Amino acid sequence: MSLRSHTLGAVNESMLGQTVSLCGWVQRRRDHGGVIFIDLRDREGLVQVVCDPDRADMFALAETLRNEFCVQVVGAVRARPAGTENTALASGRVEVLCHALQVLNPSAALPFQLDDENLSETTRLTHRVLDLRRPQMQHNLMLRYRVAMAVRRFLDAAGFVDIETPMLTKSTPEGARDYLVPSRVNAGQFFALPQSPQLFKQMLMVSGFDRYYQITKCFRDEDLRADRQPEFTQIDCETSFLGEEEIRALFEDMVRGVFRDVLEVDLGSTFPVMSYGEAMARFGSDKPDLRVRMEFTELTDVMRDVDFKVFSAAAALADGRVAALRVPGGAELARSEIDAYGEFVKIYGARGLAWIKVNEIAKGRDGLQSPIVKNLHDAAIAALLQRSGAQDGDLLFFGADRAKVVNAALGALRVKIGHSEFARSRGLFDDAWRPLWVVDFPMFEFDDDEQRWVACHHPFTAPKDEHIDYLGSDPGRCLAKAYDMVLNGWEIGGGSVRIHRADMQSKVFSALGIGAEEARAKFGFLLDALQYGAPPHGGIAFGLDRIVTMMTGAASIRDVIAFPKTQRAQCLLTDAPSPVDERQLRELHIRLRQPAA
Repeated sequence: MSLRSHTLGAVNESMLGQTVSLCGWVQRRRDHGGVIFIDLRDREGLVQVVCDPDRADMFALAETLRNEFCVQVVGAVRARPAGTENTALASGRVEVLCHALQVLNPSAALPFQLDDENLSETTRLTHRVLDLRRPQMQHNLMLRYRVAMAVRRFLDAAGFVDIETPMLTKSTPEGARDYLVPSRVNAGQFFALPQSPQLFKQMLMVSGFDRYYQITKCFRDEDLRADRQPEFTQIDCETSFLGEEEIRALFEDMVRGVFRDVLEVDLGSTFPVMSYGEAMARFGSDKPDLRVRMEFTELTDVMRDVDFKVFSAAAALADGRVAALRVPGGAELARSEIDAYGEFVKIYGARGLAWIKVNEIAKGRDGLQSPIVKNLHDAAIAALLQRSGAQDGDLLFFGADRAKVVNAALGALRVKIGHSEFARSRGLFDDAWRPLWVVDFPMFEFDDDEQRWVACHHPFTAPKDEHIDYLGSDPGRCLAKAYDMVLNGWEIGGGSVRIHRADMQSKVFSALGIGAEEARAKFGFLLDALQYGAPPHGGIAFGLDRIVTMMTGAASIRDVIAFPKTQRAQCLLTDAPSPVDERQLRELHIRLRQPAA
């Protein structure tokens, strides 16, 4: 027989006079002059329970209750006395008069109070079971569940089939570092945990399943940040016989529907589309935050002959760039703030941050305030003022270096200023949902350390049809049929049209410096599969953790994952990773190197 008749979220005025059996945790016990009030909580809500001394045994037990005792209450639902209602609760107009009380399990003294808002993350993750009882964490994980269900409903209706792919697979180290799993049965050999189900989902397309999806764990042994975990969850999708624009339209509908169903947010009828080149030119980022109403001004061409060597030297580089970021009204920023921004961009490789305050534009150079103005000729000053649209009271920041450094540093500065209270107070930040597609990514980038071309997305991405000839002659010019969905400065999904012909896949491997023998050893199973009438196909993978983090407004994806790892890739709850005994190591044919004394 069930211990409870209703969840606490179901108790309301419609149940007046009914006897109910409720279970939950004591959130608070209050003793008011002989009457004890218990705030009883479960995941669905909270109900006020009243214990009076007429039932002596029950009342004596109620006096022993402490926070987080797990209890059962049997009692009658009645209206709260006039003036004591709590409209913030679904049950706020009623209470339960306790007839019988049972302690299902007492609680030890708590290491912290659940309503403490100043807990360190270490404390929270060490005692994650208690942390997850807190209302915000309950809300986050319930919202995560609702997002996953909305995704499943959409994909099921669109004809996608949920198929599991292996967790133990082959190491193909062309992307991030693999997590390796030693094989006991096959001595000296290793499985890898999947960084994504990429190759398996492609082979499912070859197998004729047409539309596949999976909400699945993926693993990457990489340095961690607020939006990364060693294990994370992907909404992984693949479909056959659709082109790039059709794939984007399909999954744009999915994301639009999820936000509508879960948050009642309208993301608009059509997401804007921006090329990678335009995004980098205007914002210095392939995932621009369009809420920030500031963008770059290109100045490389007009700074090649100025006396300011920082600008002219950068402009002379083959991959150099000089760009400005206009901050409307920024001239009122204190020098200490400007200097702090100069230190900030050094994190991204910049050597410093030049600036110009526009005090009175009508006076030309005499109306500008900056140590660098004297080293810029009149034509350069006229160009930067005209191109940037600078007005009196504005501040111009400059980046000058290799384009990669300028984009990273000035792009990060744009976001930092754009999210500040200064920017918000001047209308430079739109507090809204701003999605877009970024397309036409480079197919390859040159790795200076390895001195070879590497895939920007992954080596199974198809090149643009008109760029196929560049594979052999000039890989740096080749653009890919790749696309990212970006929302408020976060990449929430990325995908591409895949290579579906073995001869084309071999050409791409060759461009990457992967010879035929190496390709056969690493990817022979894929090349073989592509020979058997593989259909044109493509797909996308969304970061479920990231989407839910954005929806909840959490500071980190750790706040939307039940049992996350720290930034040192540790689980504080279970104390993992941890040593294993010598017998287990012998079974796996492993001997540990002892650190040097």
